[in-house]
Amino acid sequence: MIDAHHHLWDPRRREYPWMAGEVLAPIRRPYDLDDLRRETAAAGVDHTVLVQAVGSVAETEEFLATAAASDGLVAGVVGWVDLTGPAVADELLRLRSGPGGELLAGIRHQVQDEDLAWLDRPDVRQGIRAVGQAGLAYDLLVLVPQLASARELVRELSGVRFVLDHAAKPPIASGAFEPWASEIKALAEAPNVMCKLSGLVTEADWRTWDAPTLAPYADHILSCFGAERVMFGSDWPVCELAASYGRVVELAAGLTAGLSASERDLVFAGTARAAYALHV
Repeated sequence: MIDAHHHLWDPRRREYPWMAGEVLAPIRRPYDLDDLRRETAAAGVDHTVLVQAVGSVAETEEFLATAAASDGLVAGVVGWVDLTGPAVADELLRLRSGPGGELLAGIRHQVQDEDLAWLDRPDVRQGIRAVGQAGLAYDLLVLVPQLASARELVRELSGVRFVLDHAAKPPIASGAFEPWASEIKALAEAPNVMCKLSGLVTEADWRTWDAPTLAPYADHILSCFGAERVMFGSDWPVCELAASYGRVVELAAGLTAGLSASERDLVFAGTARAAYALHV
């Protein structure tokens, strides 16, 4: 089993602007490799993909070194570079030449914190093009209103592998289905886009969510993308706001119970392996 989306962080050493506010206080503490080993061992997860938590090349360098020292647990890193910089290709080459550089699997920017037109910028698109030319995936962390720009982006850069994080954060807590559902269906028409079955519990009511509440959203993701383009991600430790690591794994197993064995193999390993060119 591959967990295609989790984080590590230490608020004592680095600032995480998105983590401000009392509501996020329960996860505003260090989470390290030992914590990850404990959670994955208990849940039966064999490998993971470690994803950036802040716009910092230094964090990416640390994550690559952590992955290299993880004895194969962290099979890939989705890091960060300044996509608007003049030498994205050179920066990627530098990262890949450093400790753990062979484990760089993708790049992500927290577009959800940017304006609606950020993905339309020529410099951003040129930076993402360089990511694709380096053979890396690009993770799309966007909200529903940004999906129109994402749709144009993935069509223009048809040679880049894109991974949609958290299914663009559907409005589960409100019970709304549109316009999210239509936007997801339209994005999924691009064959170079894959989607993570991740982050759903924290888009629902943290205290009262249950599997039947999440099922229509998971079913729509699977229907639009197909198992060959969907991958499981825990979004740990963010998920701890609403559910433990083990409960998220159990939830994903339940939400995919209607799939065939080969389809479940794709969701829980094969799709992530293909998306991120993982050697596990």
